[in-house]
Amino acid sequence: MAEKCSCERKKSRDEREKRDLMNRLRRIEGQVRGLQRMLDEDAYCPDILVQSSAVSSALNSFCTALLSSHLRSCVTEDILAGREDTVDELMEILKKLMK
Repeated sequence: MAEKCSCERKKSRDEREKRDLMNRLRRIEGQVRGLQRMLDEDAYCPDILVQSSAVSSALNSFCTALLSSHLRSCVTEDILAGREDTVDELMEILKKLMK
């Protein structure tokens, strides 16, 4: 069964939300580069694991912020417009996030 792609849908974000999300991603990108550097410099495994955990936490925080925005805008608007299939889409997203 092919997975439904919502690639054709777009979300206009205000500049502040976009800036905040991009800043989070840039920090995560820097943390990942730090992990690469640690491996390259033969850092001690527990130190790499601690940094890896910080990256994972930062990515979870990014997802939480994005999901919150999605619920407050897209999902709310769709439900008010009678698009109940949005709840199914949301449930699929939550299943993926909880893996």
